[in-house]
This record gives sequence, structure tokens and C-alpha cells, in this order.
Amino acid sequence: MTHTARRIGRSLALVLPVVLVLSGTLAVTMVPWADNSSQILTASAEDVSVPKKPAAPQDLLRDKLLGELQQGEQPGAVLTHLQQEVNGRPSLAEHCVSIARALGRAAVEAYGPTKAQSYARPVCDTSYATGVASMG
Repeated sequence: MTHTARRIGRSLALVLPVVLVLSGTLAVTMVPWADNSSQILTASAEDVSVPKKPAAPQDLLRDKLLGELQQGEQPGAVLTHLQQEVNGRPSLAEHCVSIARALGRAAVEAYGPTKAQSYARPVCDTSYATGVASMG
């Protein structure tokens, strides 16, 4: 019987502080001494700082290339940059199709379907043209 009591005691010793901290932290929703015009202090589980997961290389590349298009870079030059990146980092090859399609869609938004199609070339097969066609 004392062995069971010790086990329960150890479990409570580990769990109880965590429960008390979380319940105390999550219970605070508004401080009564703050007037309505001042900032209200709140606490919730969503406010806990969690390290941000680093973006995947293909997401970084897609965002970079879409940014180039948005800054006025010609789609042909952006497609060349995509091909260079894929050639330099073969691990990106499996994502080339989705990136090229995204570039095609963005080019249609920037240049219209006819002009965007004029930049099509065989980067990642015909994925850029597919992206253009899906928007046009």
C-alpha cells in the first residue's frame, strides 16, 4: 500500500505544478484594474511562444520567384532563375512543376493570358503553360 501511495504522490508532484500553472495562466482573461480605454491584458494557450517552423526550400524558392514577378521581372527571366535553381539543387526538381504553375498563374494576373503565354518555354515540362491556361 505504501508503494502505491508513493507512486500516486510522485505522479501528483509532477503533474500538479503543470496543471496549476496552466490553469492560472489560462484563467486570466481580463484584469479588473484596467480601464476600458487601456489595453487589456489577456493570456491564452495561443499566446505561448512556439518556435516557428522554418519554411521548406521549395516554398522559399516559390516565394522568391513570385516576388521577382511582382517586382516587374519578365516571366522569361524568372523561368530561367527557376531552371538555374533546379539545376543547382536537384532536390527541388520534384517541386518544379508546382512552382512553374504558380508562376504561370501569377504571370496571367500581371500580364494577361496572351502575353503571359508568350513567355512559355519547356521549364519543368509545360507546367508554366499549364498554369497560364488554368487562369486564362
